[in-house]
Amino acid sequence: MSQQMLTTSHAPTPIENFVNGAHVTTAEWSKDSTQLHNPDKFIPVLSPYSGETISYCPISKKTDVDLAVSAAQEAFQAWGNRTMKDRAQIMIRFHQLVIKHRDELADLIVLEHGKTKTEALAEIDKGNETVEYAISLPQLTQGKIADVSRGITCQDAKRPLGVVVSIVPFNFPFMVPMWTLPLVIGLGNTLVLKPSEKVPLTMNRVASLIREAGFPAGVVNIVHGAAETAGLLTSHPDVKAVTFVGTSHVAELIHKQGRALNKRVLALGGAKNHLVAYPDCKLEMTAQDIVNSFTGCTGQRCMAASVLLTIGPQPQLIQEIVARARQLGFSQEAGAGKMGPVIDAASVKRINAYVTESESQGAEILLDGRTAVAPAGAEGGFWCGPSIVLHKSKSDKMLREEVFGPALSILQVATKEEAIEFENANPYGNAACIYTNDPWTADWFTKHFSAGMLGVNIGVPVPREPFSFGGINRSRFGDSDITGEGAINFFTWTKKVTTKWAVPVEANWMS
Repeated sequence: MSQQMLTTSHAPTPIENFVNGAHVTTAEWSKDSTQLHNPDKFIPVLSPYSGETISYCPISKKTDVDLAVSAAQEAFQAWGNRTMKDRAQIMIRFHQLVIKHRDELADLIVLEHGKTKTEALAEIDKGNETVEYAISLPQLTQGKIADVSRGITCQDAKRPLGVVVSIVPFNFPFMVPMWTLPLVIGLGNTLVLKPSEKVPLTMNRVASLIREAGFPAGVVNIVHGAAETAGLLTSHPDVKAVTFVGTSHVAELIHKQGRALNKRVLALGGAKNHLVAYPDCKLEMTAQDIVNSFTGCTGQRCMAASVLLTIGPQPQLIQEIVARARQLGFSQEAGAGKMGPVIDAASVKRINAYVTESESQGAEILLDGRTAVAPAGAEGGFWCGPSIVLHKSKSDKMLREEVFGPALSILQVATKEEAIEFENANPYGNAACIYTNDPWTADWFTKHFSAGMLGVNIGVPVPREPFSFGGINRSRFGDSDITGEGAINFFTWTKKVTTKWAVPVEANWMS
């Protein structure tokens, strides 16, 4: 994607909601262009590469939310009564359309999120994996049936809940919506999705693919907005279940709000992922994997490395990590560099502030991303280079709080027990990794880490279907994972039927 593609030859226009199979304007928009600058009605969508406004995201109000939920509720009866195989056939067409438009969707991710093109394409592929898993639902949800006594059988069956709301973050405009969308509707529910107001364009385009695939009107609805809209969706009386991915603070609020209304709620929060380097780790492989983990997607992912704990001094490993991270650079051409920008100016300020505060507390800055220089022609973008900080004190805030950017904290500990004590003390529980060449050491760490997704020599231990995605502690509010078997159970009721028939009287030719 060239830099020219990040600018528009005409004034950017607002995107629309997708309700009942059609793109519709929000109720309060009267096509008056002066309203675009009303912060109560529209939010500018900025390209992280240029800082320019590329579109406007409407803030949906109660009328808009009611319209979308009503459409989903109306579509539910017929959609939920279709066979699982019938729904899967439509999902197959959607899967093929995603492949067909893969490059176009990736360009939209580059444009509105700032990922490199390689990262954006990988996101499309990863999201489409869950679509593939949903295509297998007819085989995955067959249920059980057994003769439990003479003349008595028991069986169970999965039945859809109704209208499901999914509120998703900015960091994966396609993949995170695909954690829920294919499973929700594949299981017979209907969906109202709220994308992040920072990256609404990708799912706006996916809405057209949903329609082209043949999903009936109202099965998938997309409502745009920010916190106000999310609150209206969570509290709507016709919504049966809510999923959320974002910060732990908001995840906890949504979980409490939804559960108080007797809804099913699964809210995924933040993370503080720890990597542990044992002295016997393979140096080059470990160094490259750590760099990939903390700089990939500019560190804006809940599975990114945040803290590296070295057991004993490991200067060669640290030097290799710094050397490899220093080679990463930006590009004039959007999507073409080894690293892209972060999502907005506030993120640049927040990430750099953690580095500055650590430095003031005595930490050594081994690589300073604060000095990153924007590529020519993209000076208005939100650029933040990789930072590596060697801490002297365990109390540094950067070691304890989620940074959500390309910044790695390094802390030396003396023993494996000290490493586990430090990792276990953090309030989150998304991911953790051990780098070692010894299976016994790996086994010990995986048994003692306090996290839901663990890696052995893998710094981004994202499970692949049919294994489910989900953390523990303050990384998850709810009782299920968001993909895999746990999600199938979350998005359905399990109905149990016990049947008794009269045992026939035995008869013979003399009767």
